[in-house]
Amino acid sequence: MAPAAGKILLDAAAISRTLSRIAHEIIERNPDLERVALVGIHTRGVPLAQRLRRLIAERAGVTLDLGTVDVTFYRDDVGIRAGEAPRHAQPIVRATALDFPLEGRTCVLVDDVLYTGRTIRAAIEALFDYGRPDRIQLAVLADRGHRELPIRPDYVGKNLPTAREERVQVELVEVDEVERVLLVPSPEEEPHG
Repeated sequence: MAPAAGKILLDAAAISRTLSRIAHEIIERNPDLERVALVGIHTRGVPLAQRLRRLIAERAGVTLDLGTVDVTFYRDDVGIRAGEAPRHAQPIVRATALDFPLEGRTCVLVDDVLYTGRTIRAAIEALFDYGRPDRIQLAVLADRGHRELPIRPDYVGKNLPTAREERVQVELVEVDEVERVLLVPSPEEEPHG
């Protein structure tokens, strides 16, 4: 991956502090942690969920169930429809792993950036294909606004007001070998949610 040119909004230390705060808020708002599961949305939501799981275990002594969800086939903006050629490069499909019952649980969906809300809508739809949790909460590292759907996070690392022609790019050491959140100019609007 080529290094992105942009303004650094969060460095590694700020990301660490932010995740620590989110972990503390999840513990505070969920008195029965045994019934809470973290579900990371591929790609960068997965390592964020893993980190939150470790932080919650350190602070509360409870290791939450951890799952992953791929929303590729649940998106309403993927370019292949009725045999047509794709409009954009097609996303890589990753595994969904929910190896625990969802019924009776609070599932905390974890993603890196909340934008239009379409990724979260797709993730909720994917969860319901596996079961029906009692509650779904949302934790995001960054909320950049510009919602197209009525979706609001329960846990927000940082609110980052942006213009539509800008993009918030999260880079995590587990995926990108660097740790930072950047604000970069976007040459064209990409389907992120």
